[in-house]
Amino acid sequence: MEINKYIDHTLLKATATNNEIIALCNEAKKYNFYAVCVNGCFVEFAKQQLKNTDVKIAAVIGFPLGAISTKAKVFEASNCIENGANEIDMVLNIGKLLEVNYEYVEKEIKLIKEAIGRNLLKVILETCYLSKEQIEIACRLAVNAGADFVKTSTGFGTNGATFKDVEIMKNAVNGKAQIKASGGIKDVQTANKYIEMGVTRLGTSAGVLLVTKGISDKNQY
Repeated sequence: MEINKYIDHTLLKATATNNEIIALCNEAKKYNFYAVCVNGCFVEFAKQQLKNTDVKIAAVIGFPLGAISTKAKVFEASNCIENGANEIDMVLNIGKLLEVNYEYVEKEIKLIKEAIGRNLLKVILETCYLSKEQIEIACRLAVNAGADFVKTSTGFGTNGATFKDVEIMKNAVNGKAQIKASGGIKDVQTANKYIEMGVTRLGTSAGVLLVTKGISDKNQY
């Protein structure tokens, strides 16, 4: 198992600079990560850094709260694709989900998916704020709306990915969407466990550590 191809190498902090994005992209090229995950203002710049490589660009929208208007999210997603993003990681409107306005949540996801066409859409649930039932409902809404992935977390909530939440998500999507675990994935054992559970993408800022530690562990045997 090549863990590098599961990794969305991530830099989403408010203080990120061009130099840090250059370092992120250089690491992604060196270790052949699947993608880098960046804020929208860095998409075009990252595209330049990753020219002539296979590394994809994932852009976050409605991040990290998910509470901007649907129209703004649709524009943001379209703009990121125009600037070179291959994938969109959107935060669903958590408040609307909690107040049981499921029509709003599903319609928003659907409109964003329509706006980005064949490009992949990952829906961030922010599971730390949701009950088991709410996670299941959010997954079904995402699937109904045509999303390609459901994703655990922004990394900015009260907690990140958990094995329990991923298991709930896996059962809820029932093979109709892929799963991305993100938030707090800092060691090889945890990463491998998620992959064994069926996760197909890992969002982490510790991608280099995961890959180099994995190589080190192999060399001990």
